[in-house]
Amino acid sequence: MAHNPRHQSEQGDGVAARQPQRALDRHQLRHLLDGVVAVSANLDSRTVLHRIVEAATDLLAARYGALGVLSESGKIIDLITVGIDDPHLCAAMGLPQGHGLLHTMVDDREPLRVADVTAHPRSAGFPAGHPVMRTLLGVPLMVRGTVYGDLYVADKKDGTPFDGDDEDLLTALASAAGVSLENARLYEQLKRAAEHFQRRMLPVLPDLAPLEAAARYEPASELPRLGGDWYDALILPDGATCVVVGDVTGHNVEAAPLMGQIRNMLRAIAHDRCGPPGPLVSRLDRALTMFDDPPTATLVLGRIERGPGESGQYTFGWSNAGHLPPLLVGADGGTRYLAPARHGIPVGIEASVPRFSHEHPLPPGSTLLLFTDGLVERRDQHIDTGLDDLAEQAARLATAPLEDLCDALIGRSGQVFDDDVALLALRTPSDGPARR
Repeated sequence: MAHNPRHQSEQGDGVAARQPQRALDRHQLRHLLDGVVAVSANLDSRTVLHRIVEAATDLLAARYGALGVLSESGKIIDLITVGIDDPHLCAAMGLPQGHGLLHTMVDDREPLRVADVTAHPRSAGFPAGHPVMRTLLGVPLMVRGTVYGDLYVADKKDGTPFDGDDEDLLTALASAAGVSLENARLYEQLKRAAEHFQRRMLPVLPDLAPLEAAARYEPASELPRLGGDWYDALILPDGATCVVVGDVTGHNVEAAPLMGQIRNMLRAIAHDRCGPPGPLVSRLDRALTMFDDPPTATLVLGRIERGPGESGQYTFGWSNAGHLPPLLVGADGGTRYLAPARHGIPVGIEASVPRFSHEHPLPPGSTLLLFTDGLVERRDQHIDTGLDDLAEQAARLATAPLEDLCDALIGRSGQVFDDDVALLALRTPSDGPARR
């Protein structure tokens, strides 16, 4: 075959002409992969979605991009934008109202490509201050037939309209975004179900008059939200008030039912035997030996009783099985952790271990707090710091209504808990009129 310099030149020019297009393809692929990989990264859902919107605008060289998130009822509950950098403008515009052009792709469950937004029959115009956009490409976020939102971009930087290739690329990103939204919704549903199950296992406090009582339970902020923390209170046959706060070892699906078993066993023992707390905890130890693999738990079991006569002094008797000490808050704001030198190991470890009973007076108007370690323990600080902070806040609220006190103590961590939390607060009557 004769050598043809012209043919070689044309071939070379053709290859050279195609190289920029290949480079562009690689650039687009990188942005597409960035968006898909973000879904599997250890990021919160909103950060993932923002990465996907950024990838969409970069991928299609668009000036603006946005992703609307729908609630389970179909209302827009969040809007993530790229290209509108003024947060005050975004706040002033608010969320889309679920009608007009943008909702078309949700209603129709089909991609939407518009060459002139203002001329579209379903266009509702732009809010005050919103950039005017001419072209639009949007796709619904769907997984297994459920619509979770919409992803759209507007106005290519080169002024050309969006085409079918752009639609294919945006659809691929929308698939990744849909998976992220589905995972986030399933995660929230699982958290709600786990919390509901846990709360159903905890008792409604009985009327302990003349003592006041309040309790709170908060699950861990992250899954698994099923835990082994519990509180309980009951009036014993001899008239004393039995109180307990405990924490079953482990934070998994098994911890919650084990908690229920231990709580009910301890209730039955206390109601049957009454008497000092130490021997009751010993009986629980022996009862737990019926398990092939006995569950373990830390707990404080207490007994509150009043001396004879109308002016009789209240006394708190308790036994501590490896648990954090109760906090006593006086009406004058003085605080003291009830932590005698002798306390036992957690229950369920060794039935022959000795159990100790302790007593301390409860002055008029004083508040007794029993709690689990989730209230004071944080990954980034020593537990003594958490205990000191709890005592300081409780002291400031020594005379506040118990419900307000519990709300404040639970809220002190900003509603973020590394572990679940059980809190039981009890208050003796003041010397004055009854506080109820």
